[in-house]
This record gives sequence, structure tokens and C-alpha cells, in this order.
Amino acid sequence: MRGGRVAVVGGSIAGCAAALAAHRGGAEAVTVYERASGRLADRGVGLAMHDDRYAELEACGFVSASMPWLQLTRRCWYVRDGSAPMGRMIGELPFPFRTYNWGPLWSELRAGVPESVDFRTAAPVDRLELTHSGVELMTCDGESDRFDLVVGADGYRSTVRAAVCPEVGPAYAGYLAWRGAFPVERLPDAGRWPVDDCVFAVFPGGHAVIYRIPDGRGGHRVNWVLYAAPPAGHGLPLDSPTSLPPGTLTDALRAHALTVADTELPSFWGQLMHLTAPGDLFVQPMYDFTAPRYATDRLALVGDAATVARPHTGGGAVKALQDATALESALTSAAGRSDALAAYDAGRAEVGSGMVEVGRGLGLAMVERSPDWSTMDQAGLERWWQLADGTRGFGGRKLA
Repeated sequence: MRGGRVAVVGGSIAGCAAALAAHRGGAEAVTVYERASGRLADRGVGLAMHDDRYAELEACGFVSASMPWLQLTRRCWYVRDGSAPMGRMIGELPFPFRTYNWGPLWSELRAGVPESVDFRTAAPVDRLELTHSGVELMTCDGESDRFDLVVGADGYRSTVRAAVCPEVGPAYAGYLAWRGAFPVERLPDAGRWPVDDCVFAVFPGGHAVIYRIPDGRGGHRVNWVLYAAPPAGHGLPLDSPTSLPPGTLTDALRAHALTVADTELPSFWGQLMHLTAPGDLFVQPMYDFTAPRYATDRLALVGDAATVARPHTGGGAVKALQDATALESALTSAAGRSDALAAYDAGRAEVGSGMVEVGRGLGLAMVERSPDWSTMDQAGLERWWQLADGTRGFGGRKLA
């Protein structure tokens, strides 16, 4: 940009990457406004990154081999089969993914943000006001400042997106994701489950995704996600985006997850929900949306602020980092700010729309209209997956 003051609203993975992009893109000063006051590094959710997407992001300087990770190689599909603890493996597919722990990954990205960046915590942004000379940003404690560019990295409830695309809102998909993680030492007979296997334990109307992640201290954690419809009387206000963070899950929602685990999953995989401490369990209702515009003359969106695709895509964090990579490229190659943001919008808005469609298609295939898994074999699994991932978007799209 050859100067200018940039604000990044949100300081998570997308926000750290956006701050680095703005700095590299030539901003004179960068300020990050993060709503949370606690330690983001303590968040322990797992995520996966396709090997090819990792290579692209490493080449752009946004990830590195020093970040704690584990290599997966195959995805094994299991269905409940009588009393067999592991169930019956109906097939396997290649799974060239690295797994990460959200907290340690964030810590590495945060450490890569230059010291010159003003990173403010406990600083929620209340509103934005576009003026003839820039963007006036007001925080909830009454402070205000003017910036030449504001980047929204503030998630699915984005204040910045409300200014860019006020007509866009998340739509509830009709089912939930229960998530949890725990130290691998709690897992009995862990040797039956190879470290490089990602498990899909499937049942009519849902499935569980299970894989190991690093704990950031040299050990491993078991990370799992269970997709299923909510129980009657769940009490969640699903007409607007909501979630229940760790430690706030209701007894009814926890009991429902345990019931699904006990009645639908093979016992070895179902026990994972019981081994997860209640305080480490949370619920994430499935929403999706995409903004038709990723940027205007002085505002830009990255990560979940721009697009939320269902986690079935395996590419949410990847897309956030790709957004930052594309933003940096636009800022460094265009003649001016307006041209840079126009180029960024043209390159990323279509990607966001495509990822939402991938997530919806996979959600339909694996949750809303799941097949008769009991009749599936290796050949049938391969045919089904070819149809389910028809756009070949699983793991994220190639960085243009």
C-alpha cells in the first residue's frame, strides 16, 4: 500500500495472518483489535490441513514445519457391527493431511506478527463509520481512531461484514457438531488405532470424525467431532448464530451426545465422548454463508468474517490463511489501495462461494441424506465419495 494505517478486527488465526499480510503489504502502521481478554493459546480444538495446501502456505511464509503437527495418511470408515469394539471397516481412502491444535498453531502465528504491530486484547469493536478520509473505528469502551483500511477477521458475527454486506447473515443447516478433545493417555488399548489414521465412524443421519492432534508439549490429544441432529427441546436459539463454548454445555445436550455415541457408534469410538471431561465438551451449530463482496474501497474481509463453510470441507483454517496470502499479494502488486482491494475481491469471493457449496454437498451426503452404510464396501465407498465430493473441494481449493 506504500503507507497508510490499517486496523485488523479480530486477533485469532485469521487476524494474525491478516496483520502479517498488511505489514508485508506496506502498511505504515497496523493495529489489531481482539475481543477476548483470555489466552487464545489455551483453545484446544483440532484442525487438519491438506499436504498440498500446506506446501502453498509454507511457500508464502504463513506456516512452517516448526509448528507442532502430526501427519495422517489414510481415512478409515467404520460402521457399527454387533458387539465388535472397532466396528466393521467398510473401506479406506487416502488422507494426506497434517493435523494441528488450534492453540499452539495460533501461538506460532502470533509470534510471527511483527513487534511493530499494536495487538490489543479485550478491545471489542462496536461500530465502523466510513468518512471521506478513511474509516472511523469505535470500540465498546468509547475509544475511536481513524484508519485508511479496516480488515474484518472477526468471525461469523463480524462487525466489519455488517458494514460491507449488511444483507448477509448465516443460515442454520439443521444439525449440530459436538466437539471434544482429551489427552491420548486416557484412551485404553490405543495401539489398536494407528497414529496416522483419521477415523470416520458413520451411522444413519450423522457421523463422527476422529483423529489425533499435537498437544503443543510433545504429546498427543484425541480430537473428535460428532455430527447429528439436536434433541427435542434443546433450547438453543438457532435462528441466529450461537454456540456453547467449553464448560457451558447443558446436561441435555451432553446426554444426547452420549446416547448417540452409545447407540450408533462402535464401542471403541463411542467411548471417546465418555472420556472427554464435561468442561472440554462444546457444541457448534452448523451455519453457512458467504459474502458476495470480500472488499470495498476501504474495507476487506478474511476468514469466517467473509465465508463460513461447514467443517466437512476440511479447509476452514486453510481458507483463512489463503485469504491473508491473497490480500498480501494484492496489496503488494496493485497500483493503489482501491485497485488492490478490487483484485482481492475478484480473486476470493468466488472461492468463498465455492467452499460453501462443497460444505453443503458434503453435509447432504454425510448427514442429511446419508447412505445405507451397512451395505457399503470399498468399491461402493469410492463411488459414493466421487459423487459426494463432486467439485473436488475437500481440503480446500488450490491457492490461485
